[in-house]
Amino acid sequence: MKLAEVSAIAKTHSIVPGKSSKSELIRSIQSKEGNFDCYATAFEKECDQGGCSWREDCFDASIREPAAG
Repeated sequence: MKLAEVSAIAKTHSIVPGKSSKSELIRSIQSKEGNFDCYATAFEKECDQGGCSWREDCFDASIREPAAG
């Protein structure tokens, strides 16, 4: 999913995208939805959040980005 699409989803949750990265926006959306804000932090494609909307994209992003924290 492209940043513009994520920004549009963020706006539906009253999140102002500003200069946030795609990962930052998705983590904000996850929090607003009552989920863990763990996007792009999966290690070796292991994740117990089976119902997460961002799951497949997250696995790809976790390979490209270092884990937050």
